[in-house]
Amino acid sequence: MQLDLGPEVAAFRIEMRSWIRDNVPEGLADVVNWHAPPVTGADREEWDRALDHPLYREWDRRLTRARLICPRWPESVGGRGWDAVQMSVWAEECHRAGVPVVTRGMGEAFVGPSIIVHGTEEQKAYFLPRIISGEDVYCQGFSEPNQGSDLAGVRTRGVVEGEEIVVTGQKVWTSGAHRASMIFVLCRTDPNVPKHRGLSYVLVPMRDNNIEIRPLPQMSGAAEFYEDFLDGARAPLFNVIGGLGGGWRVAMTTLGHERGGRASTAHLAHEREFWELVDTARKYGRDTDPLIRQQLAWAYTQVQLMRFAGLRTLARLAGGREPGPEASITKLFWSEYHRRLGEIAMDIVGSDAMVRPDGPGYPTDGWQSVFLASRAGTIYSGTSEIQRNILGERALGLAKEPRVEG
Repeated sequence: MQLDLGPEVAAFRIEMRSWIRDNVPEGLADVVNWHAPPVTGADREEWDRALDHPLYREWDRRLTRARLICPRWPESVGGRGWDAVQMSVWAEECHRAGVPVVTRGMGEAFVGPSIIVHGTEEQKAYFLPRIISGEDVYCQGFSEPNQGSDLAGVRTRGVVEGEEIVVTGQKVWTSGAHRASMIFVLCRTDPNVPKHRGLSYVLVPMRDNNIEIRPLPQMSGAAEFYEDFLDGARAPLFNVIGGLGGGWRVAMTTLGHERGGRASTAHLAHEREFWELVDTARKYGRDTDPLIRQQLAWAYTQVQLMRFAGLRTLARLAGGREPGPEASITKLFWSEYHRRLGEIAMDIVGSDAMVRPDGPGYPTDGWQSVFLASRAGTIYSGTSEIQRNILGERALGLAKEPRVEG
């Protein structure tokens, strides 16, 4: 099944395919598997080396010159003003060529859009070019120990001292903190008002600013996440987006981009991973086992359903409509699928999946790591339970879940 998005989109696809062919540095696609996210500690080290590779840096420079960094941002702030359909086509063509979709990570996807909506003109003029150039690299400071999914219950404090805000507290599950120069923090600046109204959204420098980060080792051996200890970290009041006490509105803009941004392209990495698993089944001689074939057929079907759901989202976007709460279907679907895929991979690999050749601390292989890391997929970026609540309450109109205020 293919979705006909009209002649303009078809012409845009041809243009992007040609641009990639004419501009990609030779050998870039061979540096690393750019469309297989790192899942082991060794993967993470390889990935970090790849991001510092001369070919990647040259690709970054060429994309920057062509204004293909942050292309969805408005032209007035350095982007191209692309819509979601064009962004999806761009991602598909980069995936097809085996080259990375260079982004500015959380700065591009979350912080920039939040500044565009809630920032002053002075804040836009200062912060957005620094994101595009890569001078500022962001990580997220939302989650806290013991707060679960209650984002409005954050306890990190922000105290105004003159023209600065002083931030003290602990954040956890911070992706990419080891490469970040800035952290966007949701902190409590007024404890005497209802919890949603006493929050502020602050852009805090990470370096030499009383912030300690510690890696959180995962079952897979990787350390994708960090915990952050802010002990009087300082930022100018200029770095408060949305004004003091306006942090909740800004945070909701950030989370809206987090949960809806990849709905139309989520299947791409899973499709590539599925075919890698088929190759693994052949390697282990399991491709003729009827039970394994049945499980692989199930996995293929799920990936295609994921693709069709993405096409549906793309069609809505092409028609000028936002995905709405239905975008939660994508997150719920892929995370549940990926957990099951890890189990299928263990069935295929057999005893090798259970062997520990070195004892504690040995490096896991790729499929062991997929199995272990996929367990977290149903938790981060909104748990499966939260996604089901969103769908039940906002898409199906069911009664809201009872809440007990503590």
